Amino acid sequence: MKKFISIILARGGSKGIPSKNITEFCGKPLLAWTIEQCLEAGIERVFVSSDSQQILDLASAYQGIPLLRPSEISGDQSTSEEGWVDAVRQICELGEDYEWIVAPQVTSPLRTATDFKNGMMKANTGEYDSLFSCSPVDDLCLWVQDKNGVDSISYDWKCRKRRQDNSTQFIENGSFYIFKPDNLVKYKNRLSGKIGLVEMEFWKMFEIDDQNDLFLCSKIMDGYLLKN
Repeated sequence: MKKFISIILARGGSKGIPSKNITEFCGKPLLAWTIEQCLEAGIERVFVSSDSQQILDLASAYQGIPLLRPSEISGDQSTSEEGWVDAVRQICELGEDYEWIVAPQVTSPLRTATDFKNGMMKANTGEYDSLFSCSPVDDLCLWVQDKNGVDSISYDWKCRKRRQDNSTQFIENGSFYIFKPDNLVKYKNRLSGKIGLVEMEFWKMFEIDDQNDLFLCSKIMDGYLLKN
């Protein structure tokens, strides 16, 4: 049995950036970064689920294993869970045997193979049923606005603590998730059971949704990763 496989979801449609998942990013298609990071982390079977043949062909060129995603679960309203469950079904039909799924987001390229390895090490402890990547923050002041005005939701503005007195908070950065296929199918949720955190540096939390993000993330990638 393989301990870990990877399932990468990469739809063809995108509003913010046309063909976002294969747009050029720091010298190669955006999707290629995620496939290569998975392979470098030691995940031998990296599946790419997409409704786009162009994306599937590109995945194959970078040693990904293509899975054609049905059009009915490839629209703007489709969930990642639907894509993963379909991929699990297809992988089962291929006769694959594995324990964990590493599910990275293509639009979060600011990471290294070590981030995946850290998550896999925590999964291997047997202490967790699912895990998600996150970035720690010391002072996160969130507010919500409605017709009645604004109010704080992550702290009490009437009794503000000193920053150093706050406990560390974690942002679910969406870079990747690790979960068991049986739990995914049962609960239709990437997270279930005892949930663990995989901490990443704060600057790795940025993701690409539009052209401004693409520019910012390329500068961070160049400054933090490529030059090192």
